[in-house]
Amino acid sequence: MVSIDDVRAIALALPGAEEAVSGHTGEAAWRMKSGQFAWLRGPSATDLRQLAELGREWPAGTVLAVRVADLEEKEALLAAEPDVLFAIPHFDGYPGLLVRLDVIDRERLTEIVTDAWLVRAPARVAKEWLAERGLD
Repeated sequence: MVSIDDVRAIALALPGAEEAVSGHTGEAAWRMKSGQFAWLRGPSATDLRQLAELGREWPAGTVLAVRVADLEEKEALLAAEPDVLFAIPHFDGYPGLLVRLDVIDRERLTEIVTDAWLVRAPARVAKEWLAERGLD
């Protein structure tokens, strides 16, 4: 289990990342100049209705939305980690998924947030960051 403070520390340690307030939810969001890569997300009334129609419920606990590279990565992650990651109809066709902070560990959260940052980071910044860690 991780907290919002863990998300904040992970996100703000990445070059160029800033914290803002999401215009849609009024919740904390982490972004680059090129856009958000992670944001807190609660359910809307529409989300709850659509999930109920599917026989599903919004999970208890805090939920973080993150960007992923593409829809194929999204589907692979959802299939691999169904207890930690999920999607809702609102995210259909969108390269993003939802992370249950009440069940994920900090190490895995760091990987997910970093990958989301890499999607949004300028190519030069991402390349330098990866090279510094021997990950290029």
